[in-house]
Amino acid sequence: MLLPAKAEVARQLRRYRAWERVMLASPHDRTVRATFEDSGYTLCVLMGKRCAREAAEAAERYLRTNLVTYLREQDGRPRGRRSARRAPPPERRSTAPSP
Repeated sequence: MLLPAKAEVARQLRRYRAWERVMLASPHDRTVRATFEDSGYTLCVLMGKRCAREAAEAAERYLRTNLVTYLREQDGRPRGRRSARRAPPPERRSTAPSP
C-alpha cells in the first residue's frame, strides 16, 4: 500500500478543516461549498477513503502515529503479541516388541 508524504497529508487536512469552517459560516455560498467538497475529495483520494469525514479521521490518525501502527489499524488486526510457532510434537515410539 502506498501512502502519501505526511507533509502533504497535513497540508490537505489543514485545507479541508479551513474550508469546513468557512462553509459552516456560509452554508449557502455555492463557491465555498464547492471548494470545501473539492478539498474533501482530495483528502479522500490521498487517504483511500470514500467519505470525507473518514478521510479526515484517517489523516489525523496517520499524522499521529507511526507507519507500522497506522497500517495495523487499517488492516483491522489486533495488536496482541504474536504467538510463536511450535514444532509438531515428536513421534512416540513404543519400546515393546511387535507381535
